Amino acid sequence: MNSRRNFLQKIGLSALALQLAPVAGWANNKPQISTTPYDGPMLRVAIMGIGTYGNIVARALQASTKAKLVGVISGSPNKVKDWQAKYGIPDKNVYNYDNFEDIKNNPDIDAIYVIVPNFLHKPYVLRAAKTGKFVISEKPLGLNAKEGQEMVDGCKKAGVKLLVGYRMHFEPKNLEIIGMRNAGDFGKIKYFTGNGGFHIGDPTQWRLDKAKSGGGSMMDIGIYAVNGARYMVGEDPIWVTAQEPPKSDPVKFKEGIDETIMFQFGFPSGATASCLSTYAMNNVDRFLLIGERGYAELNPANGYGPLKGRTNRGDLKAVSPAMQQTAQMDEFAEILFNGKVPVVPADGEEAVKDLKIIDAVYAAAKTGKRIPLSL
Repeated sequence: MNSRRNFLQKIGLSALALQLAPVAGWANNKPQISTTPYDGPMLRVAIMGIGTYGNIVARALQASTKAKLVGVISGSPNKVKDWQAKYGIPDKNVYNYDNFEDIKNNPDIDAIYVIVPNFLHKPYVLRAAKTGKFVISEKPLGLNAKEGQEMVDGCKKAGVKLLVGYRMHFEPKNLEIIGMRNAGDFGKIKYFTGNGGFHIGDPTQWRLDKAKSGGGSMMDIGIYAVNGARYMVGEDPIWVTAQEPPKSDPVKFKEGIDETIMFQFGFPSGATASCLSTYAMNNVDRFLLIGERGYAELNPANGYGPLKGRTNRGDLKAVSPAMQQTAQMDEFAEILFNGKVPVVPADGEEAVKDLKIIDAVYAAAKTGKRIPLSL
């Protein structure tokens, strides 16, 4: 992507105008811009789970030019009625958790987007795969790498494509940094730091239940730093170390629920990363990439609102979309229907790599040892 930086300086690009060519290893890609209005097939989505994030995705789909909300899967009839009224969903596209496999007979639905607590991802993704429709799962894909791989294998066996809700993979400022890195603007990459966290509230919520969440902050906010370290550095780590400090509230943060974890990676090039995941602090949302000749920073880095970023050459030029999930769903339509290869993968195999790293982070924190990785 030798021309990307000049591209962005000359043209104020919006997220939805970026059309990026396929890449190998997130490198050597050249951007392409399409000014032709989209006239391809519309990705027709049924959302499973109409909680907080399901509502966010539903609103984002209203602004999408390539995907739209056409169905709902929920065990809450009253909420479903509200969704039908708000989004114009017909009765024939309404399902519950017992009968949603009947979607296989519904030609109006192309994809099922699974947005439920972590422990339900595996059973519902595997059931969704049996419908023959495209499957989208929120992250983390499963409770651990073993579950994630079983989900990937199950979708392959069913002959369906599996994508994961990595919204940051399509966020323009992230893509601008990747492009600058690929162009050599920062020189050899030396270091990355990714911090994420917030004060978690209700102690009875599923995120603080090991059986339902698979862990604590690492399975929620920590995955952004895990994944971000990989696509910002442009490599997969080969070792991990980690530390878990004493918990401030052992009752709230029970066994298996990490409140705070610090973790470090080493990469084949010699670059290193140092990251933080926490449920104990607010205002912890920053990525910093440092090379021999420059740096890039996102602050905030992971929030739903517009991201802010700069490099040693000034502020990032890329324009953030009104909703990141809109850009994600537009790109998912291109991937599923047109075979587009994104700059950063968003498939099940990508998600399994993150789960392998998280498994290693937990092992390193427990044993105090450096854990080798082979992804």
